[in-house]
Amino acid sequence: MPVKKSSSIVKCNSARRKFLKTSVLIAGSGPWIVRDALSSSGELHVMMWSDHLPQKFVTGFEKDTGIKLRHLPYGSNEELLNKTVAIAGRGYDLVEPTALRALQWQGLDILQPFDMNRVQTSRYDPEMLNRSLENWTWKDGIFHLPYFWGTEALSWDMSMWDRPYEELSYGNLWGEEVRGRVMARPHSMMLGIGLYLDRIGKLASNRMLDAYKDEDSMRSIWSEITSFAIENKRRVKMFWNDADTQKAGFLDNGVVLGQTWDGPANALKADGRSISYMAPQEGALAWMDGVSLLKNAKNVEQAYAFLEYVSRPEIAALLASESGYNPVVNGAGKHLSMQARKNFEMAYPKNALENLWWWQPEPVWYAAARSEYRDRFIAA
Repeated sequence: MPVKKSSSIVKCNSARRKFLKTSVLIAGSGPWIVRDALSSSGELHVMMWSDHLPQKFVTGFEKDTGIKLRHLPYGSNEELLNKTVAIAGRGYDLVEPTALRALQWQGLDILQPFDMNRVQTSRYDPEMLNRSLENWTWKDGIFHLPYFWGTEALSWDMSMWDRPYEELSYGNLWGEEVRGRVMARPHSMMLGIGLYLDRIGKLASNRMLDAYKDEDSMRSIWSEITSFAIENKRRVKMFWNDADTQKAGFLDNGVVLGQTWDGPANALKADGRSISYMAPQEGALAWMDGVSLLKNAKNVEQAYAFLEYVSRPEIAALLASESGYNPVVNGAGKHLSMQARKNFEMAYPKNALENLWWWQPEPVWYAAARSEYRDRFIAA
């Protein structure tokens, strides 16, 4: 039985579809200042996902602002959080947590709120901006602004395997025809198992939302998922942790079918590889990443110059077209490359946008328990 979506999710999906089709630039309406960023030039030190700063963007930013961009890449939210805590937030200016991780950052006292008089919020898609505001507003301000949104779904080598949208499922990862030639990120694969078992009526979980109610409910559901995952682990060729290992799976390790992010699959397509990426019937796993300002940031003027630059529609479109992810800025849609538009349409046919499964905000207890079950799967 389909789960009834909340009105906010339906509105978000409707606005997102309209955004991609009719994107228009909304002029700024409030005070916005970058104080002397250009004259100060200098450097900006960022910790961001490994494939979120394409070279064309970096070159353009440095030429436009005179600011040298120093980038420390990472492959997971856990890695980012651990690195930031280890250095007590010193030595870097901006970091890029996923919106759902707010509860894990809130009590750490290593971020500072943005001066919203210096942020032109009207440039952002309102539904995406709300994902930051709803989760990252506490104490004396707002600690997160949108950067990208994207999904995790199924990608495959079309020369070896293919399915139409109506037959595409996370359950395909466990089919005999791809046995031993699949890849995924462990905890994401386990979520996909839960969504698949729920859809076929073998593990009722309210489309996995019941796992977020309380720890007892979560453990009951994830225990069943873990049993399925361990029983079928031999069917998995490899686990991935970042964008590069996803690409390597297809290029070097004989993977035919994977549960991957959209960006790496689209990058492979741009290189002429016969890779397809599409949402399954259970729904693509949707996320939004954003930037946060560290409490001990030394290059604050440069950070606000970065925010101004990435919120320009043509720059947001460049970022999306080069990376394979999706923009969060009004007006960016009309600047996307033709390939980026085509990739989007292929990834989300028919009702796929309305069926997105947005990652839920994760309390600390949830993240710890999920890590426990993930580790059991990996060690089995």
